[in-house]
Amino acid sequence: MCGIVGFIGFDNLKELAINANNEQKHRGPDSQDFWCDEHISLAHQRLSIIDLNERANQPLHKENFVIIYNGELYNYKILKEYLKITYDSKFSTESDTEVVLEYYINEKEKCLEKFEGMFSFAIYNKTTKETFIARDCFGIKPLFYSIIGENICFASELKSLTDVEGFDKNINKRALVASLNYLWIPGNESIFMGTHKLPPAHYMIISDYKKISIKKYWNLADSINNNLNEDEAVEGLQNVIEESIARHMISDVPVSTFLSGGIDSSLISIIASKHIEKLSTYTITTNQKDKKVEQMPDDQKYARLLANRHKFDYNEIEISPDVVKILPEIVKTLDEPIGDPAAINTYLICKKAREKGVKVLLSGMGADEIFFGYQRHKALLYAKRYNQLPQLLKFIIKKAVNLLPVKIFGKGIILTRWAKRFLNFASLPIDEAYMRSYSYYNKGELKELLKDVDNIDIDYIFKHHKVTFNEKFKDDIVNQVCNTDIQMFMNGLNLTYTDRASMAASVEVRVPFIDKKVVEYAMSIPAKYKFNKNQTKYILKKAAEKHLDKDIIYRKKASFGAPIRSWISNELKPMVDDLLSKERMNKRGIFNYEFVAKLIERDRLGKEDNAYQIYQLLTIELWMQAYVD
Repeated sequence: MCGIVGFIGFDNLKELAINANNEQKHRGPDSQDFWCDEHISLAHQRLSIIDLNERANQPLHKENFVIIYNGELYNYKILKEYLKITYDSKFSTESDTEVVLEYYINEKEKCLEKFEGMFSFAIYNKTTKETFIARDCFGIKPLFYSIIGENICFASELKSLTDVEGFDKNINKRALVASLNYLWIPGNESIFMGTHKLPPAHYMIISDYKKISIKKYWNLADSINNNLNEDEAVEGLQNVIEESIARHMISDVPVSTFLSGGIDSSLISIIASKHIEKLSTYTITTNQKDKKVEQMPDDQKYARLLANRHKFDYNEIEISPDVVKILPEIVKTLDEPIGDPAAINTYLICKKAREKGVKVLLSGMGADEIFFGYQRHKALLYAKRYNQLPQLLKFIIKKAVNLLPVKIFGKGIILTRWAKRFLNFASLPIDEAYMRSYSYYNKGELKELLKDVDNIDIDYIFKHHKVTFNEKFKDDIVNQVCNTDIQMFMNGLNLTYTDRASMAASVEVRVPFIDKKVVEYAMSIPAKYKFNKNQTKYILKKAAEKHLDKDIIYRKKASFGAPIRSWISNELKPMVDDLLSKERMNKRGIFNYEFVAKLIERDRLGKEDNAYQIYQLLTIELWMQAYVD
């Protein structure tokens, strides 16, 4: 795992490359180097995972080509043998980087069809001055690019580009609206005008005269295998998951795992432990005060249980940071305003693991998205039943729930939180309902909140979600929802904060469920095997019975989130009063203070659960201070 940066056409190419290496050093503390000619400079930061020898440092040269590469190619040994047999290729390293470059030299963009892994890389042809840039199928590894005048720059992290002379720091209003609505920014939008993200499963070619062309190289198939019976589906799923985890264990340094005690991380940990002598696992816990407010299931109980049963090297980390101190650091780390405090969890657990010498952690991320595992998924199906109730009964239910508090004497009431959220979307059309199930405002509220945003920008994010939702699996609501999460939530939030937060601690996080073969198989499974007998992730749970005891598989689900409600009510309360004060907000000129004040007041009175909205408003203000002021 590494970081990459490139500059095309600038006058001070060498200086820019050196500065970029310093800015992204956390992504590659083992080596930083650069190469440039009169047209381009390429900078690379290396976290050594495969072939630890200096010979595999980058930029890596071969014939008339040079590559900078961020990622892991899990099938590189198989591809290497193919290249030797087919093209009589010779190799000077044992790295996957050289395999990527050699494959591209021989088959150009067709190489992407064969790559299994996570990556973003750039290959420069010294003769033609053409630059080829590609990103993996799901956007596990990031790639920002910006056009500055007649020149082009790209990087793993946005912060490596923002200080380049001429960089446009005007705020992209569409992205700002999205970050408020979702807490993150979807698609290829960036918070800055003139800067974009190369979309997942796309490659970009930049010609010698700096013309850009972007093409998609892979599509998730829109087909369900309705001929599968349950036993066949279970066996097939067991095989692809076990094979994926085996591939993800390829490394020249030890591999450890996140262990939450839930089915996803537990399954990965058990299978991973079969490939090494002693597996180290890392578990996040929270203190009793925060648990009282959040009222979420106890993860650590099950993580300890699993670790004791299977003799893991179990490491438990209590998340009790000085959140007032760490929040500005996390905001800058994440590049863009992301209002999910789970990033703090990821950073702290990766930091602790790194202190113990860990460079690679496996995560269970992605399973909820592809197997229909979130509470909001189930709630969407329940909404259909709710809408069959008589109008009078629905009116009474809504009135009663609206009167209920979400918190009494500092203790959270989780059932009320969920009921209020459910009623926010239950009566909407199915595509709008799903968007509302994981967003935080309706159109009217966004217009009230924002001072200077065009209705077009607000309308766009709702249209974008509608198009995404209706893109595939139109006759299968379960897989339609899963596909929407893959395109939106998984890419825009989970993979984004995981990359930035883990790499800030110089740790590589691998995601075996977000594997092309696993996702393709999962998305061919009929809805009846994903949600069955009132069980979300039904088919995954059945497949897991081969490896896990039922008390782990069928336990109550918990989220990975930080105790944000407790923080907003306690440690962060003075920061809320300061950064979201009338004076500050009027000076910033983005939000209407009266609307924000009402959010805060109703949250503190326990009438509404507005912790995430308040946290995101804090995040945006801190982000403005770090990147704009």
